[in-house]
Amino acid sequence: MSMSGAWGPTNLNPPLRVGFPVHTNLPLPAHSKRLIQPTHELSPLWADLKLSLPAHSKQPTAPAWRRHYHGRIGGEEKNIQQITASPRLASPPPPPLSPSPPPPPTSPRRRPMRALLRAASVLRCAAAPALGGGRGALLPPKNLPAVCLNGYSTLLAPANEVLIPQELLSSKTVWTPDRELGQYEDLVARVTNFHNEDKGFMVLDGDVFDVPIRKDIVHRVVRWQLAKRQQGTHSTKTISEVSGTGRKPYKQKGTGRARHGTLRGPQFRGGATMHGPKPRSHAIKLQKKVRRLGLKIALSARTAEGKLLVFDDLEVPSHKTKNIVQYIGQMEGTKKVLLVDGGDIDKKLKLATQNLHYVNVLPSIGLNVYSILQHDTLVMTRNAINRIVERMHTPISR
Repeated sequence: MSMSGAWGPTNLNPPLRVGFPVHTNLPLPAHSKRLIQPTHELSPLWADLKLSLPAHSKQPTAPAWRRHYHGRIGGEEKNIQQITASPRLASPPPPPLSPSPPPPPTSPRRRPMRALLRAASVLRCAAAPALGGGRGALLPPKNLPAVCLNGYSTLLAPANEVLIPQELLSSKTVWTPDRELGQYEDLVARVTNFHNEDKGFMVLDGDVFDVPIRKDIVHRVVRWQLAKRQQGTHSTKTISEVSGTGRKPYKQKGTGRARHGTLRGPQFRGGATMHGPKPRSHAIKLQKKVRRLGLKIALSARTAEGKLLVFDDLEVPSHKTKNIVQYIGQMEGTKKVLLVDGGDIDKKLKLATQNLHYVNVLPSIGLNVYSILQHDTLVMTRNAINRIVERMHTPISR
């Protein structure tokens, strides 16, 4: 067996030896901080010490200090074995056994990890009866492996066994997609209207409505949109634009005051503004293919969430706002709706929605990423979808 000391691993195989620091009368340099490590036979008290190490631990064949290590003593290079055999070194008694230091306090960052491990142990005990074990029996590691990483713990259960009893699970249904998203597959959507009547089905192109979601592209497109729509009409007046006389306010010398040549400087009230904003464009450049990809990603995200509704048309019986309020109220889980039509917006629909802050109407030519992200539900007509797909398939002019 082996034990790791303050200077490295120490071999406890017979003959038993241990190393510890000793003070000598040899002259040492002032800058030297090295300790001499002699060897001493273990006392019977130390010989009774029993250590247990795992079977896979490495057994060192020789102490680390026996390797060709040299220490500088008195300005000369000597082998450590020659130093320990010198008669000038007194052999002090072995150090007494000291109680092991208390374990360090648990770090606040590791407390949640220990809580997760305790919870995992409780879940194993709860699942043991269901798997044929006794009450409180732990599952063997081969049947219930646990993967512990930094910050969380994951329990892996075999496919034919139950990890957590059903009575401990929540009855809330969690939505899981029945297919893998972003595979460029054509989708079939149900076509309805404001009265929720069946109007058939429509195929959505996979290269427009089923592309992989990339948040970085959406971020770039939104930033481009917000920068481009900024007006940039801010303006301040320079010293040549401020109204006022150009006469010197008082003579150069003799007044005891600071010398000035004009009262229109930035240090005077009503004077000019130095380095102020001037009208400019805040627009940034973004490639057309990136803009087009951002719109595809936004449409694919709403389609994957089930928040894309396909209508046959957006006809309303009258311009009354109460009709739109009734139609939107029938849609489940809808807080803000964006209606997209293929051509010009119907006048009755525009009048019916202009007084509702949670309903907006756009033509297909005006559909953009920022507007889609601002609304949780997207309603598009057949004509709007056809025009969007045609626009996405048009080659980019360079």
